[in-house]
Amino acid sequence: MTDLDLLHFEQLKKDVQGQYLKEYTPSQDDISKWKGIDIIYFQEDLRKKAKGNISEKSFYTYFKTSPVTKLPRIDMLNLLSIYAGYNSWYDFKKQHLFAGELLQENENFEDEDLEELEKTVSEAPELPKIELQPKKVEIRTPENTDLQKSNTENQQITQNKTITNEIEISDIPPKKNFFKKNAWALVTSVLITITGLLGFKDVLFSKTYKYCFIDKDRGVSVINTLEIMVVKENESPLMYKIKPGECFYYSTKDKNLKMRISAPFYEPLEVNRNLENAPEEEKIELKPDDYKMAVYYFSIKDIKGGNPDEQVALIKQKRNQLENLISNNAVIYQVYDNDTYGIERLDKQKYITLVTTPTTSLKNLNVIEMKKDTKGKIVSIKFKIATTDEKNK
Repeated sequence: MTDLDLLHFEQLKKDVQGQYLKEYTPSQDDISKWKGIDIIYFQEDLRKKAKGNISEKSFYTYFKTSPVTKLPRIDMLNLLSIYAGYNSWYDFKKQHLFAGELLQENENFEDEDLEELEKTVSEAPELPKIELQPKKVEIRTPENTDLQKSNTENQQITQNKTITNEIEISDIPPKKNFFKKNAWALVTSVLITITGLLGFKDVLFSKTYKYCFIDKDRGVSVINTLEIMVVKENESPLMYKIKPGECFYYSTKDKNLKMRISAPFYEPLEVNRNLENAPEEEKIELKPDDYKMAVYYFSIKDIKGGNPDEQVALIKQKRNQLENLISNNAVIYQVYDNDTYGIERLDKQKYITLVTTPTTSLKNLNVIEMKKDTKGKIVSIKFKIATTDEKNK
């Protein structure tokens, strides 16, 4: 990566901004000032024209900061270049050459990749150098021995000596008493066993209970992530999160269990159990809050009609329904997963505009919290539009 690459990327960001402004009117012309609904519309247009997507986190990392100090990955550079009307990142740079700049055909092989490759080669273990020496074959010429002629004079006579090995057999000492010999090992084993029982007594003497949660009106599993607070005497409460459709397993040696259960679309419930007589498996019914469910349903409801007139009518109907369900003074927050911008506040009309604009992002809308007043009007909504990776978890 060179400084010229960073300058080219700043040029590309301007081209991307100009391409979007040809058809859309965001809240700010400057792309670095976009947020919330502007980013969602841009992501939608990017998917439609370049057949790809960048995450909200990547947008904040590379578009909110100017100038950047690090280039995005080559696939993101190619995607943005295609959106701006070029064949690739290389094609974009080729058409925006600075004075004296030369491009190489293999320039898309990044410097970081080259350094990584050199590092891999340099760290490869060296094989031992083995020199193969040719064996010398010694050829002996057999002596011409005349078996008929034998000279017995001065001949050495070799006598076979018989060596007798004497084996000493020592007396076997008398066996010691087995218990006296292993007394220390037995005592140590007993102590280890007792220590283990004391250390794992909670596990050995605890009992596991299973609790499953169903919608009281519909008889099916709850559609929300549940928050369960287990309250214990003289201890801080324990918090658990249970995904929709999953059961809660809790192991304890206590005789009583106190749980507080809450979910965005259900009435809060407090459960008290005497575990001495309680069953190991139980189904707990949660009463749905139909008013909150209605707001969520109308927020994510598909409003794509068969023709433009039908779609306009559906959008108008959806806006009227949300207008009646949500208070004019409602406090609405959108939560983000990035360090730059963690949360954004929306007013009622901005929220209704967001959820009545048909985009694929609304399929990932997840309500974290929803509250209503005594008159039944929704006064607080906290939601998040999850990424594709989060939905696949």
